[in-house]
Amino acid sequence: MISHFVKGFRCLRCGQEFSLKQAEYQCPECSGNLEVVYDYKRITSVVERIKNSSRRDIYKYLPLLPFSDEKLTPPLIVGGTPLVRSEKFSDIFKIELFFKDDTRNPSASFKDRAGAVALTMARELMKDKVSCASTGNAGSSFACLSASVGMDCVIFVPEKAPVAKIAQLLLFGAKVFAVRGTYDDAFDLCQKVSRELNIFNRSTGLNPWTREGKKTVSFEIADDFGWEVPDYVFVPVGDGNIISGVWKGFRELFYVGLTKEIPKIVAVQSRLSNSVYKTLEKYKGKVSPEEIVIEKVNATTIADSISVDLPRDGLAAVRSVKETGGFAVEVSDEDILSAIKEISSNTGIFPEPAGATSFAGIKKACEEGRIPPKSRVVLLVTGSGLKDIQAALKIAGKPVSVSKDPAESIEILKKG
Repeated sequence: MISHFVKGFRCLRCGQEFSLKQAEYQCPECSGNLEVVYDYKRITSVVERIKNSSRRDIYKYLPLLPFSDEKLTPPLIVGGTPLVRSEKFSDIFKIELFFKDDTRNPSASFKDRAGAVALTMARELMKDKVSCASTGNAGSSFACLSASVGMDCVIFVPEKAPVAKIAQLLLFGAKVFAVRGTYDDAFDLCQKVSRELNIFNRSTGLNPWTREGKKTVSFEIADDFGWEVPDYVFVPVGDGNIISGVWKGFRELFYVGLTKEIPKIVAVQSRLSNSVYKTLEKYKGKVSPEEIVIEKVNATTIADSISVDLPRDGLAAVRSVKETGGFAVEVSDEDILSAIKEISSNTGIFPEPAGATSFAGIKKACEEGRIPPKSRVVLLVTGSGLKDIQAALKIAGKPVSVSKDPAESIEILKKG
């Protein structure tokens, strides 16, 4: 049952509001992206239920989700991922540094948050088939969750998507279309096919329900800090939907009185897929959302999960940064690959390239003096390195070849 706290949609570009019957995916007036609006005043009366709950999944925050019960939610445990403090990196950067490790979700990706909520809404709306365009993670997540409830799932991916992600899709039983083109081509094809066949389209930046799942990471971060917020949250950015979800989550906590502040949100992109960064550089002053035109790029980054020519939730990403007083950082692919090894060897968390991008961003931001000492900073780690072993092997190094004679190994170890 759809929550009685849901009021409808608001367009992120023109600001107009609509009922759930008046809109589905985009604004009927200007085709801008929509966000779900709640009756926050009424929700304040039930926030103690959230604070007193001992649950460790996204459904702990049910009053701030778009459905009123868990009858149609997938049975897999989504959310409740660890917030890991790194003493070593805190000392090096002279800040309090935490990793939000979303590699622990069912499909080893942050995208399970969005998939769980979107799939539940598809079932609430009595859809019998779902679809998604993806570079791999969103698709494998949606296929995983769909398999858990027996829902037919169709995924469109660029044919160059990492093999491990394609394997997940196929094993979860999805109908997979490998599109001869880019992610943007897969997105457009998914939209056309889904519209023609009336399939529930979960694609990032198009479906407003995905943001409702992604915002739960902000709830968990604040919860783990005793309902305080960090000073900065660093977010890897591709399509812009994760960072806009982080922004929405912290806004909603503030609206209902669970927190007293909203953190500064930092967008981190590869310079080989830097649309949001370029757009923020272009619009540094005050400007209305209607005036912002998202810069299109030719994305070629190794971080396939954030490799996007034209971010479909780009406006929301730009607003997330501007309206929280944050900033954007662009890093090289070499920095991203190096970050994989640094994180893995010092924390035990193994990120894919996109998941390591936030760490590359904090390193650069600290080098440039953009983060005050003693700041509390959270980095999102959005996907497991097991999803892209080929990228990890570029910086992993080689094993030492030895004979069966233990003396040889002992001698090598004695030399250090």
